[in-house]
Amino acid sequence: MAHDGQDLSMTNSAILPDLLGLTQASLAPVGAIVEKATAKLRDMTTDSGRISGAKIEENQVAAHALSWLATYDEALKQMQAWADKLSGEGKFGEVEQLIHQIAFGEYLWQIYGGIPMSQGEIIRLQDIGLSQDDMRVLMEPAVMTLCENGNTQAARTRLVELMQEQAANITVGASGLDEELEMIREQFRRYAVDKVIPHAHEWHLKDDLIPMEVIEDLAEMGVFGLTLPEEYGGFGLSKASMVVVTEELSRGYIGVGSLGTRPEIACELILCGGTEEQKQKWLPKLASGEILSTAVFTEPNTGSDLGSLRTRAVKTEDGYEVTGNKTWITHASRSHIMTLLARTDPNTDNHKGLSMFIAEKEPGTVDAPFPSEGMTGTEIEVLGYRGMKEYELSFDAFKVKEENLLGGEENNGFKQLMQTFESARIQTAARAVGVAQAALDVSMQYAIDRKQFGKSLIEFPRVSGKLAMMAVEIMVARQLTYFSAWQKDHDKRCDLEAGMAKLLGARVAWAAADNGLQVHGGNGFALEYEISRILCDARILNIFEGAAEIQAQVIARRLLG
Repeated sequence: MAHDGQDLSMTNSAILPDLLGLTQASLAPVGAIVEKATAKLRDMTTDSGRISGAKIEENQVAAHALSWLATYDEALKQMQAWADKLSGEGKFGEVEQLIHQIAFGEYLWQIYGGIPMSQGEIIRLQDIGLSQDDMRVLMEPAVMTLCENGNTQAARTRLVELMQEQAANITVGASGLDEELEMIREQFRRYAVDKVIPHAHEWHLKDDLIPMEVIEDLAEMGVFGLTLPEEYGGFGLSKASMVVVTEELSRGYIGVGSLGTRPEIACELILCGGTEEQKQKWLPKLASGEILSTAVFTEPNTGSDLGSLRTRAVKTEDGYEVTGNKTWITHASRSHIMTLLARTDPNTDNHKGLSMFIAEKEPGTVDAPFPSEGMTGTEIEVLGYRGMKEYELSFDAFKVKEENLLGGEENNGFKQLMQTFESARIQTAARAVGVAQAALDVSMQYAIDRKQFGKSLIEFPRVSGKLAMMAVEIMVARQLTYFSAWQKDHDKRCDLEAGMAKLLGARVAWAAADNGLQVHGGNGFALEYEISRILCDARILNIFEGAAEIQAQVIARRLLG
């Protein structure tokens, strides 16, 4: 970016003068470029006065480029809100200022020059049809100053120096959350350090199920009923509390962090779509951990295309008989109930003929994983995310009670499932932040301990730079995730924000794990080092709960709609 002779020389500090003023001033140009890009794409995808799904698909790269651009816009807005809040509370210290400055410096440059959707896909504003003239809106002094002087080696080096001095802190930089949520974080961080981290790598290497003792601990700590209303046996806490708990447990081991997702999905389905009798019967048992649940949606040939499901539920005199195949079913053997999506209207071939069931089954054992009549299962061996195991299930006239049709009415299953996606994606974003933090934890310690050429790895700029960018992007993903949870807690529609948090968080987790392995060098490729597991665990985040491509497509549709 050129500038008109403006003096942008740095002071002795790595932090820019009037940092908050600069970052605030940069938001309007970014918002303007998002508006221009949205208008361009709307022109490209409009047919007969309406947004066309076919045209969005024809212009898929442009659509996904817009999704990433808008995600960066929202991420920077939330970083500004975080910084302003901390500044007002007198907590915007040097660490926080450096994180904020580097985040803006890097993300503004990426908006101008290219945003990585993945390692091999860099999207540019030209992909959305913007010209150089359109991009002149970014030629504002604040944007140029931050681009040229925000993410410098001096800033990254200083941040890592401070990270070493403040290693006892749970997070790098103040989270911006209130004291109660930080107390919850501290409680679950202690549990993860004491009971999870010492065993997680062994569970992974042996491909073991997470011990029942851990599940019992989580139940006793209230994880499974954290956000459920008290009238149904829960604690009635916020989605923000769920995010903090998930983040810290996933930081210990993604499998443990994900244990809370099973009842979260089931409880949300029953709470939003169930009859009062179903709520009274199932929610207290799920909240207490008396019963475990699994989500049974995906089929072998449908993936994210849930409207094409073929598993059928046929009405009988005393209920339903389910026949068909499901795949990628997490924690299926141990569960007592399945939230099962099946087709009840055989005359449909889309989402309109689907129904959701609370299907009861007998929990399995190692020797007999699926003892219930009418169903069998085969384990899917996986790279990571191993603590609960994945299965392919087959149903052959599997019986479901009539009273367990969710909501008591057929053909509402897809609508009921959609109501849960906000919470599921918020929680997945929280898992991503936790996994990214785990990568930073082990990589920074390794960089301090490992000596090469007479000094610690952390003293080399390209190593410290990787660690700095991990810390910065973790905070960006964290603030976007917290914002989506805040929206949910205040009864605001947040499918867009939750999708953005999941989209960015998954990329941040993979980048942190990949860079963390690079810091470890050859040792990172050895199974004995934790970073090898973290890399495998991080990879799934871009796939489940809506692959990154699907997520970007959904975001684009919302932006254009």
